[in-house]
Amino acid sequence: MNTGEQTLRVVAIDGPAASGKSTVARRVAKALNRVYVDSGALYRGVTWLALRRGVDLNDGNAVVAMAESLKPAFAVTEGAVRFTLDGEDPGDGIRTQVVNDSVSRVAAQPRVRARVTAWLREMSAYGELVMEGRDIGTAVFPDARWKFYLDASPEERARRRLAESREPLDAETVSRSIQRRDAVDSGRKAAPLRVAEDAVVVDTTGRSIDQVVEQVLAAVRA
Repeated sequence: MNTGEQTLRVVAIDGPAASGKSTVARRVAKALNRVYVDSGALYRGVTWLALRRGVDLNDGNAVVAMAESLKPAFAVTEGAVRFTLDGEDPGDGIRTQVVNDSVSRVAAQPRVRARVTAWLREMSAYGELVMEGRDIGTAVFPDARWKFYLDASPEERARRRLAESREPLDAETVSRSIQRRDAVDSGRKAAPLRVAEDAVVVDTTGRSIDQVVEQVLAAVRA
């Protein structure tokens, strides 16, 4: 299968923070024997490295200059695309609260998004993909054959994010962080978070992962 056909056959899973898209996308990719890609991890990786290098995140030019200078390396490991940036592996560093609170500012930069989008599109060379993020079906692969938008109530999303946090946080802090990120992601000019016109919208509130995965798999297999 050529790269163009693989692009059309991407399973795009979008949604806001803690909507369940990462877990669902991993499970769907495994069930379909496809390569899983977490697009948000790349934005988090750039943010992590900017913080590590002391880049002022309020200085858009500085953030863009760093992002455009990066030399990423990608590899498929255990069915998922992994990466390093300038030889550095951020590991769990991308899941800290400081990255959670900062990543939207980095991701809102149009030239950063253009850079990361180019990386993501190149991943079609690895085979058929299940890619999750915030603009996969609208900007990265707008011609994807299957598009899903996962969502959940604000309370459910805050509960999930708190449960998965590796840091001692309180529910109010997590809820405010999610609300801020929703506002920035939905309001940015470059590839804002929105539902693709041809996406299947799935409300995951009160539903098990198995139920959501089965709904997505049924649609893809059909």
